[in-house]
Amino acid sequence: MRICHITSVHNYNDTRITLKECVSLKEAGNEVHLVTINEKDLKYKGIYIHGLKRKRQSRIKRIISSSKQFYKKALEIDADIYHFHDPELIPLGKKLIKKGKKVIYDVHEDVPRQIMSKYWIPNNLRTITSKVFEVYENNSVKKFSGIITATPHIKNRFLDKNKHVVDIKNYPILNELFISKKYINPAKENSMIYIGGISEKRGLFTMVNALNKLSNVQLKLAGTFSNDKEYQKVKKSQKWDKIDFLGFIGREEIRENLNKSKVGLVVLHPLASYKDSLPIKMFEYMAAGLPVVASSFPLWEEIIIKNNCGICVNPKSSQEIAEAVRWIIENPIKSNEMGKRGRMAIEKEYNWEIESLRLIEFYNNIKDD
Repeated sequence: MRICHITSVHNYNDTRITLKECVSLKEAGNEVHLVTINEKDLKYKGIYIHGLKRKRQSRIKRIISSSKQFYKKALEIDADIYHFHDPELIPLGKKLIKKGKKVIYDVHEDVPRQIMSKYWIPNNLRTITSKVFEVYENNSVKKFSGIITATPHIKNRFLDKNKHVVDIKNYPILNELFISKKYINPAKENSMIYIGGISEKRGLFTMVNALNKLSNVQLKLAGTFSNDKEYQKVKKSQKWDKIDFLGFIGREEIRENLNKSKVGLVVLHPLASYKDSLPIKMFEYMAAGLPVVASSFPLWEEIIIKNNCGICVNPKSSQEIAEAVRWIIENPIKSNEMGKRGRMAIEKEYNWEIESLRLIEFYNNIKDD
């Protein structure tokens, strides 16, 4: 098949879209294209990247103008199946359906719940915006050839609206982040690491405040701040000298920093959009053999407790976070066993290799329908 993935938000080397989905489909013998925002066309990992330039415009104007660009390029590629990844591209997907194309909508997030925490939407408009979008999304998905979701929770929203719905979980690639079976690494630092978007709601200030209760422990932050105000607040704080701000780093650097750290943090606050999520960072820590300190959400507790690979805490309590980190650092033999069990769980159940087979099967069902 000739397959065309489309994203107006993610980079051409995005982990889920390109390194997992596109590469897996290519390795299954398909010709795979990706249309995205990029300065130039290129071939990456065997994927044909079609780069479109982004204009400096307001959010609404950008969505409208980019949708036209993406639609034109998509028709030029003339794929057997189109697969788009951003809710702002729903109109594009519907236009492709009208052209008789097969179209898959990949739902990465529970957007109606996510809207409730968008800082750029005024508080008094969030509820109505969330409800209006949910109605629009629910009606739109009925027209698509298939729906892929990142979690079972999101999948359940669409089961009665489309006959082809599957959850393809964003689990780690087995051998990407794991260095060796030598779990007790003498080069490890007294550091706890967080990877991903950095904001108060994702636990920024509770992680930083936990440093006050820990001696000789560093916090590694790998990612980008959601807004400059929070970045400046942390940078001006007395704890800044105990923070190693790595910024946005590539996969190899992530691998290296996970190998140097002793604890992986995923202490997101109890928002509706987080509590039923399956955060890739949690599974990447497990894949690297790191003990995890995670928010005590029922879904996350089920994974952590079942596999005995970390400690669940109240994500709003810097005291609980500090106590969990201290225990892991002060008990290296037991914490190394936690890391081993986390890695074993990845090898057995939570890996992309299993999910990729489900992705290919789903594509074959769409093709034959």
